[in-house]
Amino acid sequence: MKTAPRIVLTADERQVLETWARGRSTPVRLMERARIVLAASEGALNKDIAQHLGVPPNKVGRWRRRFAEKRIEGIRRDRPRGARKPDAELTRRILETTTQTKPPGRTHWGSRGLAKHLGTSPSTVQRVWRAAGLKPHLTRTFKLSNDPRFAEKLLDVVGLYLNPPQHALVLCVDEKSQIQALDRTQKSLPMYKGRGGTLTHDYKRNGTTTLFAALNVANGAVIGRCLPRHRHQEYLRFLKQLDEETPPAQELHLIVDNYATHKHPRVRRWIARHPRFNLHFTPTSSSWLNLVERWFRDLTENRIRRDSFRSVPILVRAIEEYVEAHNRSPRPFVWVAKAEEILAKVARARRALENVKQSDALH
Repeated sequence: MKTAPRIVLTADERQVLETWARGRSTPVRLMERARIVLAASEGALNKDIAQHLGVPPNKVGRWRRRFAEKRIEGIRRDRPRGARKPDAELTRRILETTTQTKPPGRTHWGSRGLAKHLGTSPSTVQRVWRAAGLKPHLTRTFKLSNDPRFAEKLLDVVGLYLNPPQHALVLCVDEKSQIQALDRTQKSLPMYKGRGGTLTHDYKRNGTTTLFAALNVANGAVIGRCLPRHRHQEYLRFLKQLDEETPPAQELHLIVDNYATHKHPRVRRWIARHPRFNLHFTPTSSSWLNLVERWFRDLTENRIRRDSFRSVPILVRAIEEYVEAHNRSPRPFVWVAKAEEILAKVARARRALENVKQSDALH
């Protein structure tokens, strides 16, 4: 015959249990457990405690044992329950429905909708998704370049990153256009312990500026200039600035995208008159190949997005201060991906797209 364990409380344990048992701000289940243990500490039998509290005797015995084994922590938390694994057929149906069908009027399945559709529970659907690595609520964007000279341009740009020419400067050049001077409609609240800083969701537009920037691949320094518009005239002004602010004896290799401004006839004539300038164009739809885009992201995150600007001159001054601070201790972005690895990845992506097209055609 089993004997219920004897419960002897310390003064601290009794104080905690009595606080829980009063139940003013205690979950009901924890209040009930505390009353069981307090009654057991006074020598009451399990059957008497069960009758007094209106609970099953086996529940009294369970929490009495749990307290005897692990004291306060034994009744504070529930033990994790083992989940029953769905059978193979249900798993197959969940995966097949998730990946090959759509619910009526929606773009993707939710766990509750799919559970109702298949006659199972949302937790079962979630377990299958988790085991298979499926996240129907998330999407990732991508873009494959259709440039017929993609491989040629990729090899050219990556070659500059991995094996730059001696006694020459490699500069990643681009424009961050339409940077808005946004002024928040109310003062932002500062962060403090337990709460992050806040910004109003609405704002007032006070104009825009365009930042022309050249990132030195070797040391990470940036030459930048804010101009009001984004035309070939402004681009020429920036090229002339690069000509003035770089050593005249050095060749310059500029990595640029295919924006029409960079190929304007006046720009081409100017480049022809300045033979130390060499332009290297990234493939279309491949802005990720230009390292200055990575620096633009840092500028947005660290200086622009969370600030408030009452006018364009204030915004321009903030950008110039950021460039100056960055150049006091610049750090380069180190390119490590080889062109062969990128080409292989692109080839796999193209095959995947072709398979999707063929599958759609069959259906």
